[in-house]
Amino acid sequence: MKKMCFGLIVGNRDFFPDSLVASGREKIMKKLEEMGFDVVCLSPADTKLGAVETFADAKKCAKLFAENASNIHGIIVTLPNFGDEKSIAQAIKMSGLNVPVLVHAFNDDPEKLDLAHRRDSFCGKISVCNNLKQFGIPFSLTSKHTEDIDSMFFEQDIKWFASVCNIVRSLKRVRIGAVGARPNAFNTVRFSEKLLEAIGVSVETIDLSEILFKIQQINDQEKIDQWIEDVKKKYVVRIVPREALETMAKLSIVLERWLEENEIDAVSIQCWTILEKQLHITPCTVMSLLSERLKPSACEVDVMGALSMYILQAASGKPSAIVDWNNNYTSDDEAILFHCGNFPISVYESAEIKFADVIGTTVGSQNAYGACAGKIKSGPFTFFRLSSNDLEGKLIGYVGEGEIVPEDPKTFGSRGIARVENLQELMNYICSNGFEHHVAINLSRAAKAIKEALEKYKGIEIYWHRG
Repeated sequence: MKKMCFGLIVGNRDFFPDSLVASGREKIMKKLEEMGFDVVCLSPADTKLGAVETFADAKKCAKLFAENASNIHGIIVTLPNFGDEKSIAQAIKMSGLNVPVLVHAFNDDPEKLDLAHRRDSFCGKISVCNNLKQFGIPFSLTSKHTEDIDSMFFEQDIKWFASVCNIVRSLKRVRIGAVGARPNAFNTVRFSEKLLEAIGVSVETIDLSEILFKIQQINDQEKIDQWIEDVKKKYVVRIVPREALETMAKLSIVLERWLEENEIDAVSIQCWTILEKQLHITPCTVMSLLSERLKPSACEVDVMGALSMYILQAASGKPSAIVDWNNNYTSDDEAILFHCGNFPISVYESAEIKFADVIGTTVGSQNAYGACAGKIKSGPFTFFRLSSNDLEGKLIGYVGEGEIVPEDPKTFGSRGIARVENLQELMNYICSNGFEHHVAINLSRAAKAIKEALEKYKGIEIYWHRG
């Protein structure tokens, strides 16, 4: 995977000591590189101290950033002293980069406030932010107004900002696949393609009949056998007939080819009931494998659900799942998360491929092989849902965090018990604002990054449920 790259602007104001800028630049560059990031920054050969304090410096910085635009994920502005707010804003504006910006300021040492050591970065940060506002440049802030480079706060802020940058970059060009039509009973997953296109998200469709036709053409037995062998290494397979496994393999081969040919980033699939009636399987295992390979796969042609999974994945680097907010539990702050069985394998404690219990009641369990059953791993998780509010012509969403508890609910399918502080308030918000019963989850803590990325840099209103 390509390393993330930051454009670094080191601010300077000429009547402050040069030593603060020289040491500050060296210190932050070393820290970022130690954390695994590439850095594009003016050198002392380009400008005085490799910093920006004049219009001429700003032009050089803008040119350097523009030349590296394809590599730069975000810009970090650091202030070893007060800095020149105008030239910093000019550098970003003239670069033409449309990426997240983080403003950082060094701490002063209260014991060293003489002319040789005083930074005034605390004050300078306010002026820089004022100018960024004037220039119409959106920006993010560190959790503390000033921070030492070696502090845990700075390291946490950089990791958070990297997630913000990754989300924004991942949304520059997204292609979501829609395989088949949404189930007729599921008005809940209706959405606006036009609103998505406006933020750079395209929806590519294919009729399910085309998928069924292509499956009939698959006769590569070696590839089918290899697929089954791989599946048996990842999942418990005890009751699924060989014929059903072979059909799943063919479906997987067809879907993966279509995703690759059309450069699809995430997919939503008509998972019931025509596949069960025609192929005698559910596509859950195939979807589980896709999500694990970082191709998020959502049920019931839930395009917005697939996009929500994709954004969570961009924030954390981990696979996402789609679940139902399904049942109350023993506490007002607990709910059962459930789906028939298509979570990525890494989300389960362990998973067995069986048949879809609920769908099996209508099509027959012998026609519903392929659903995974197992408990979600215990630990922290983030939940997120993006939706299109067509009546008001905008996208909206909500995000929050909670815990998956160790207890396994006494039920079937793919499941877990979620504990979310003030869950009743969250459910009230979801219902009052007409959100879907589906929600994407990820075994990480990513709520803050998602809200920042979508609201500040994409203009999407996000409710952050903090409990």
